[in-house]
Amino acid sequence: MGKAKLIVAAAIFGLLAAPASGQGFLKKLEDATGGGLGKLGIGGGGSSLVGSLTDGEIGNGLKEALRVGTERLVGQLGSSGGFTNDPQVRIPLPDSLKKVQSALSRFGMSGMADDLELRLNKAAEVATPKAKKLFFDSISTMTLEDVQKIYKGPKDSATQFFRGKMTNPLKGEFRPIVDSSLADVGAISSYDKMMGQYKSLPFVPDVKADLVNHVLDKAIAGIFLYLGREEAAIRENPAKQTTALLKKVFGK
Repeated sequence: MGKAKLIVAAAIFGLLAAPASGQGFLKKLEDATGGGLGKLGIGGGGSSLVGSLTDGEIGNGLKEALRVGTERLVGQLGSSGGFTNDPQVRIPLPDSLKKVQSALSRFGMSGMADDLELRLNKAAEVATPKAKKLFFDSISTMTLEDVQKIYKGPKDSATQFFRGKMTNPLKGEFRPIVDSSLADVGAISSYDKMMGQYKSLPFVPDVKADLVNHVLDKAIAGIFLYLGREEAAIRENPAKQTTALLKKVFGK
């Protein structure tokens, strides 16, 4: 990876690892790269190389920042209970199945719908770790214009960048994972049993649900909600720099 590309990519993670202004990081990276940021049109410019960081350290810092940031995200949502136990991201039944739930509850069988909802959330938890590679791929394609927009933008500008770049790739990558995870966690079996019981009830309307698209959309929404939280927390709290290398490369 060329030095200019390292500077651009490192600047992005520096902004996430520094307070909202990002100026402390930009000054340090400017000094450490011999005025490279100024030559790229970011921040100030013209400082001389002080040799505090090598290209290798900047590159390793970038990779470590990526690892730490994405693992925080998928570590929470991709763990058991990540979706299930958080009311803000918990995946409800599709709207079309609310009628089924209501009908079954009248006969004391609402537990079947509850079981399905639990399994939908488990399927999302199984699928979420797939996001790691996609975040890395998105970082590798960042341009100078992307960096400047994030630098000048609001405190969730990096999240919005990822949302714009990654929503469609995430859907493409997640679809087969969600499809298989729904089967693996027993959601498909649970759905079939619930619908079989529902159809045995008298005078109930026909109901269908697309479980894959429902879980897919809700899981991606949850990922970006958590990413926004993480970005805001890192901007406001430099203590989020959790390793010695991150402190050296991205600290004030």
